Amino acid sequence: MVEEEEVEEEMDEEEIKLTSAYEKKEIITSGNTEIDKKMGGGIPAGSLTLIEGANDTGKSVLTQQLMWGGLQQGFCFATYTTENTIKSLLKQMKSLSFDVTDYFISGKLKIYPIHVEGLEWASDIPFLDYIVADMEIKNTEAIVIDSLTVFVTNTAESDILNFFTACKHLCDEGKTIFVTVHTYAFGEELLTRVRSICDAHLSLHKEEVGDKLVRTLEVAKIRGAQKTTGNIVAFEVEPEIGLRILPISKARA
Repeated sequence: MVEEEEVEEEMDEEEIKLTSAYEKKEIITSGNTEIDKKMGGGIPAGSLTLIEGANDTGKSVLTQQLMWGGLQQGFCFATYTTENTIKSLLKQMKSLSFDVTDYFISGKLKIYPIHVEGLEWASDIPFLDYIVADMEIKNTEAIVIDSLTVFVTNTAESDILNFFTACKHLCDEGKTIFVTVHTYAFGEELLTRVRSICDAHLSLHKEEVGDKLVRTLEVAKIRGAQKTTGNIVAFEVEPEIGLRILPISKARA
């Protein structure tokens, strides 16, 4: 009986710490309790987060989930998107029950579409430098780049490393940055070096289990997490819900 009471007291203390962190804006929560648990409470503010995965593994939905949670906490976001227009992003998020229209209208969410379909970037255009310079002047606490892939495909490794180093400096100055990228965009050695620069690394996968495809989220690392981070979790994307964690037994059934 005493042991149970001690465990309950420890759990209460952890919940109090997390609630305090939310209120002080020390972490960005996804707004989904189960996902936050797997991420050790959420992403610490001031972190550079790499979200990587193949096509259709849920990278954009995960960033939208984090944006939704962060906006509800009072964070201001700027989003650079190569995947959507302003209208399509707002519509997509609303379909997942992340209605951010009011945040967009009030200026707490700023969306910057970068139209790249059918275009080929010249290798001598320092586009990554332009993004960093623009992020520096943005009066927002959190920034999302979804996705970086198109800008790094034919870019020198040194320029890519300089970009992530510059992002890390911005995070040291108080910004929180999320960058999504397709795993195939980097060679293995470069990917290892990029991962080491980032404070948090979330890896998304899609695998066949029986006769169905299952998406998984691997929480590889989160420096400064409030609690122990989870390992690998299965999830699915549902309209009106967003990301929903699946029990491993159900995912493999």
